[in-house]
Amino acid sequence: MARIRHIPRSPLLLAGLLAAAGVAHFAAPKPFEAVVPRALPGSPRTWTRASGVVELALAAGLAVPRTRRLSAQATALFFVGVFPANVKMAYDWRTRPAPARALAYGRLPLQVPLYLWARAEGRPQTG
Repeated sequence: MARIRHIPRSPLLLAGLLAAAGVAHFAAPKPFEAVVPRALPGSPRTWTRASGVVELALAAGLAVPRTRRLSAQATALFFVGVFPANVKMAYDWRTRPAPARALAYGRLPLQVPLYLWARAEGRPQTG
């Protein structure tokens, strides 16, 4: 498997993405609640709020150089952790119109570069 030799560092861009997603969990919670796996205990609203808080905290941690490495590593784990919600969304939306299905299915492979981006931000700077 080929390795990516250089991944540009952009922790503030990743922080902005997480912050926007975190705010969206509070501003428009219904779409997020709909993808919370029913196997999880508690209400979907609680999980939606909790994930929004986590995204905001991760964004803040990525924005501060002193906490960036740990926050980036936690962000990579977060992307792994929310993957089941994206799978559920793709399954639930399998009968929706093509644009909605494309959005739901497109989220699945998008998790890979997000995970790799977060992992790259969690590695020490070289050079």
